[in-house]
Amino acid sequence: MLNSFKKIFSGSKTEEHPTAQYGKPDISREKSAALYEKAKSYFPGGVNSPVRAFKSVYGTPLFIQKGDGCYVWDADDNQFIDFCASWGPLILGHNHPKIRESVIATMQNGMSFGAPTALENNLAELILKNNKYIQKIRFTSSGTEAVMSAVRLARGYTKRDKILKFEGCYHGHLDALLVKAGSGLVTFGETSSAGIPKAFADETIVVSLNDEKAVKAAFKQFKDQIAAVIIEPIPANNGLLLQTKEYLQFLRDICTKNKTLLIFDEVISGFRIDFEGAAAYYQIQPDIITYGKIIGGGLPVGMYGASAEIMSTISPDGPVYQAGTLSGNPVAMAAGISQLTELLKPGFYKNLNSKTEEFAESIQRFATARNYKFKVFSIGSIFWFAFTDKESISSSEEIDPASMEKFKVMHRELLNRGVYLGPSGYEVGFVSAAHSKIELEKAKRAIFDSLDVVFGNK
Repeated sequence: MLNSFKKIFSGSKTEEHPTAQYGKPDISREKSAALYEKAKSYFPGGVNSPVRAFKSVYGTPLFIQKGDGCYVWDADDNQFIDFCASWGPLILGHNHPKIRESVIATMQNGMSFGAPTALENNLAELILKNNKYIQKIRFTSSGTEAVMSAVRLARGYTKRDKILKFEGCYHGHLDALLVKAGSGLVTFGETSSAGIPKAFADETIVVSLNDEKAVKAAFKQFKDQIAAVIIEPIPANNGLLLQTKEYLQFLRDICTKNKTLLIFDEVISGFRIDFEGAAAYYQIQPDIITYGKIIGGGLPVGMYGASAEIMSTISPDGPVYQAGTLSGNPVAMAAGISQLTELLKPGFYKNLNSKTEEFAESIQRFATARNYKFKVFSIGSIFWFAFTDKESISSSEEIDPASMEKFKVMHRELLNRGVYLGPSGYEVGFVSAAHSKIELEKAKRAIFDSLDVVFGNK
């Protein structure tokens, strides 16, 4: 799920931990290691998604057997305070009772029909009544599928072919967007995976984030050819590359001027920053918005939405074909109704975001007091640890790849202290409603100790 997957998934062997001599003793991974060895005979690299292979951190992957609240347990019965949250969707924490009960009740009547159910209507009504930025939606089975559909919709609606994206933003593993920037201000994308024809990448224009000059040059060079500009309004797949409202408004304005659609990829930020996502946070109206698994409490689901006019282009109403056999799966819809109902309770986001802000600020105060080259970037209930002295990082080019060596040490020290982060320094962390002050205090102490080890003070 990473834009920088070549950096993250490189390497082929487990590395020894260089700080084991003065860091905390390693936890047992015996059972996880055995499961991983067996998995390698079944799956490429032993995993069903590359980042899980732990190639950018120390040790073998942890095989998780249980989650409850803000905790997960691995196959060796190690307990961790979890800040991965299934990569963000578990905003209420693991195994939330209301979600679990609704899922079990729905399953009593069957798990899949490939036909409409009232649950689809109920979840759609709940969303649309509380999100003024979209008028009609279509459920999918993943965020990648939602983005793929949104791009096709933009091309069909505008009758143009080219898409402009930004280096450092990730939009799933669809061919047209699994590309990186070449050399130069404005470039056609270069494929970042084998198996993608060059002709696909040639329809994708890639520029740096936070560079108005490059965007203007692209619109000049490809006048009347760009169907859509797609951006994570809160880029959170390659670090937390926060953009200014002014820059996002610039994109809105230049798209409007050129009759190009603006797509907000809110697979991570949607329902996480606010119920209405980054669109509401920045008060900017995109033309199409994509959302991900947070809708279904972690079950496979995605969604894209737009105005009624744009959505009328989708089949069976219009000529843009998009389908999904399991779209609107009743179990996922039931989970989504329960999760989103909780998110709509008064004060939910204020409390969660305030808790995250205090957590991030406490860690930053500690690092600053010790003169550590370390910054905590955060927005809403999302945070990112960066080994840098920069006050802000708004483009992927500003991330020092060498800093990931420090994250590797920190990641293992945190595991040894019972704290679980995603296994890459390019990944963000998530605070959930299940994280109490007690668990956050425990996590902070573990982070303080781990930073001391990283910087040689223990």
